[in-house]
Amino acid sequence: MRILGIDPGLRNLGWGVIESNGSRLSHVANGVCQSDGDDLGERLLSLHNQVTEIIEAYQPDQAAIEQTFVNKDGAGTLKLGQARGVALLTLAKAGLPVGEYAPNRVKKTVVGVGHAEKEQVLHMVKLQLPGCAPKGPDAADALAIAICHAYYGGTNARQLKEVGT
Repeated sequence: MRILGIDPGLRNLGWGVIESNGSRLSHVANGVCQSDGDDLGERLLSLHNQVTEIIEAYQPDQAAIEQTFVNKDGAGTLKLGQARGVALLTLAKAGLPVGEYAPNRVKKTVVGVGHAEKEQVLHMVKLQLPGCAPKGPDAADALAIAICHAYYGGTNARQLKEVGT
């Protein structure tokens, strides 16, 4: 199964494609879409067009995207939500089933702790996908989201064991 992971963002939208064959994972491609345009509508259209090109180039079977978290900056959260909405629309338009994962769940799946730093995520992505060289932290996060989806696969069959800290 080929999985496209997306780490949504208005300026930088990370993406990563992996192959999942049972418990074996392999890296296919990764990168960062940078929005172009002078206004919000043009920037969102730019992200849509770039994600469409990625889908056409790598033909994923499924997709996964990070859920939006609310932070102190309401305007920033709204813009992130708009970029995420465009990504979800593009994935739906391509007919891809999409898994949605909370940031802490992705980190706990890939690193083992839900509040891992970006450097830890990058390190573990490289360990789990030998030969992979993520093109920035957003691409590494997108690959981690794809790995999380490969583990859960949209089923409730597997559960993470909560470990107290």
